[in-house]
Amino acid sequence: MPSGPDLPAIDGDEAAAISGRLLAWYDRYRRVLPWRVLPGAVADPYRVWVSEVMLQQTTAASVANAFERFLARFPSVTALAEAPLDRVLHAWQGFGYYARARNLHRAAGIVAAQGGIFPDSEDGLRALPGVGAYIAAAVAAIAFGRPATVVDANVERVVARLFAIRTPLPAAKPAIRLAAAALTPPDRPGDHAQAMMDLGATVCVPRGPRCMVCPLAGQCRGLAEGIAGELPAKAAKAARPVRHGIAFWLAADDGSVLLRRRPERGLLGGMTGLPTTAFRERPWSLAEAAAEAPVAGPWQPLAGTVVHVFTHFALELTVAAGRVARADPALGLWATPDGMRDHALPTLMKKAVRHALAETDVRR
Repeated sequence: MPSGPDLPAIDGDEAAAISGRLLAWYDRYRRVLPWRVLPGAVADPYRVWVSEVMLQQTTAASVANAFERFLARFPSVTALAEAPLDRVLHAWQGFGYYARARNLHRAAGIVAAQGGIFPDSEDGLRALPGVGAYIAAAVAAIAFGRPATVVDANVERVVARLFAIRTPLPAAKPAIRLAAAALTPPDRPGDHAQAMMDLGATVCVPRGPRCMVCPLAGQCRGLAEGIAGELPAKAAKAARPVRHGIAFWLAADDGSVLLRRRPERGLLGGMTGLPTTAFRERPWSLAEAAAEAPVAGPWQPLAGTVVHVFTHFALELTVAAGRVARADPALGLWATPDGMRDHALPTLMKKAVRHALAETDVRR
């Protein structure tokens, strides 16, 4: 069993007792979620995979209804593979991180080409686009009964408190993973993984953990030492850098506005939106941006900026307005403001459109 300077040895009997208590609690108090099956039953790998991709950076409560709508549109991995990417991206609106939807579509194509049969091992699953260690372990454990160690933010919190791991995240991740692996049972590993997630989501919550009703309170070293609520500790975050860009609101006399699909690789890859400059550390002048504008000016900067926060940086986007007599298809896609809802615009672009509409008289 693992041990180290911040992780006391975990006895095999202790690990078995913890897992047993956790599974008994799960059998009685598990969350009912649309992608789950009854304890001990075999889950559909397609449903597990889609749900886990959706759950990244999102809560189960906000995913449940969207998952049902997505599965209604794409009821099987073959249906997802055969759907146009634009339809998949449109169905993905509201989740952000659109690279996940593109990878979902690509991976569906690979699985469909293999007769719709998913790989049943972590290594095989990780070979699919967009499938990392966490999703591979989750699908392997929940859908195929593999004794894979599934570690998300909920599991990290439960394990850090259970074994009083004081090292701040992310440095604590290796110790937490070792401890989580020690707890993973050979039988019902999928139920065990979901029980750990449920415990973290409903009892061992980030603030004010409900230790009085926790099935593992008697084994929790963090509770015994009076530090459970302080764990897991987190290292101080570096300040998020700010980048700048210009979006071009080019309106034709018929009221339509120019849209373009962004390159597949890079931020918002493959998404439709207003043409923009690159996003960089220093602000753009209109003179500098002219080379990246869809047509020659004149361009009029609109008052104010659009602010959007990505994972690794904040963006301040200026919108510059221009006009042309006719909508030239050679420049890209054209849509009226009302018609833009038919396109999969990411949140940033929706903000830019709202800002432009508020500052121009393009809607007539």
